[in-house]
Amino acid sequence: MELLLSLSIALLAGLWLSRVTKLGNLPAVTAYLLAGILIGPYVLGQLGVSGLGFINKTEVDAVSLICDVALGFIAIAMGNEFRISELKKIGKQAMVIAVCQAVAATLFVDVALIVLHFLIPDVLPLSAAVTLGAIATATAPASTFMVVKQYKAEGPVTKILLPIVALDDVIGLIIFAISFGIANALESGAVNVVSVIINPLIEIVGSLLLGALLGLGFHYSERFFHSRSKRMSISVCFVLLAVALSKLEFVLGEVEIGFSPLLVCMMLGTVFCNLCDFSVELMDRMDRWTGPIMVLFFVISGAGLELKVFTDWHIVLVGVVFIVFRTAGKILGAMVSAKWAKSEPTVQKYLGITLLPQEGVCLGMSLMAMSLPLGGQLIRNIALFSVLVYEMVAPLLTKIALQKAGEIKEKPIPKRVRDGMKHM
Repeated sequence: MELLLSLSIALLAGLWLSRVTKLGNLPAVTAYLLAGILIGPYVLGQLGVSGLGFINKTEVDAVSLICDVALGFIAIAMGNEFRISELKKIGKQAMVIAVCQAVAATLFVDVALIVLHFLIPDVLPLSAAVTLGAIATATAPASTFMVVKQYKAEGPVTKILLPIVALDDVIGLIIFAISFGIANALESGAVNVVSVIINPLIEIVGSLLLGALLGLGFHYSERFFHSRSKRMSISVCFVLLAVALSKLEFVLGEVEIGFSPLLVCMMLGTVFCNLCDFSVELMDRMDRWTGPIMVLFFVISGAGLELKVFTDWHIVLVGVVFIVFRTAGKILGAMVSAKWAKSEPTVQKYLGITLLPQEGVCLGMSLMAMSLPLGGQLIRNIALFSVLVYEMVAPLLTKIALQKAGEIKEKPIPKRVRDGMKHM
């Protein structure tokens, strides 16, 4: 009962706060994250009343399954952007920009933090500096996707943005594997080829193959059902199946066989949308069905943010340097590579700002990095600090960038909404 009560309060808090933030033209994602903080362990949870929000991290973790499922739906929707007809137009540009902005973010953060390491070696180990550079590549697909969806953004920036965010997961995994291998070598004095090359390749290739097989199964299963309700049901079934199977892990000696949930679900959506002639209609219906799950995803994410990272000046110092140089790397890398790729002027000018959100993939990398004896915990804390700052600011910056690019048409707030807010 207490768990259901907490979820209902989470959903209600997110929805009501979105009404308030709408008056300030803030994205709904920001409202949901703020609602999560308010009902999380550091605010409402301090009362210690079970069911009235989340009183500790354990209660937040208990509903993490909702977040996994929500990310599955988001990844499938992003895979829907990889239609062959569209890729023929923007595929080369998207790949060039995705690689360049990720590498630029890594180099900017690596150089800045390595310099900082020599200034404060007791605070920031070299292994942590190298690993954080790789974590800088990760861009949050959920926040970006939700802003685009909320404002129904359309145009050159939006069209190339979603494929780039999706490609970021693959590029980030490769860069992280290399950097993490270097960090391990710095701390242990030995290079492990299996962890640096083989395991990441297995994860990427395995995830894409599993997603492709599920996409084929999804397509052929849909052919046996004709009513909207049954097609929706089989769609949800395959999302749940993809998320579940992506959690499988196998160990064969030093080789670890695992899967990336985002890559699996993204590939599922890519294969399905290129085979099924009614995939657009089905994805539209799925978007409407998943609304409450998406609200809960961001509220729970907000509740899980660690506010205590602000209490340590070491974390704040390294975190600020990380954020400043990652932001510069993303924006400049996207701007320069978009010029190389001869993208439209709006893409060159505004795309980099839309690539700043950071959340799940970043935290997943930091969790792996905690195995480093010297810098593991610091890496985790900097990642938490970064996610907290970016999640509060980046959705609004994404919205502003898309507005400046002319891809969001603002709608006036209805009079009845304004009148209702006056009496709250």
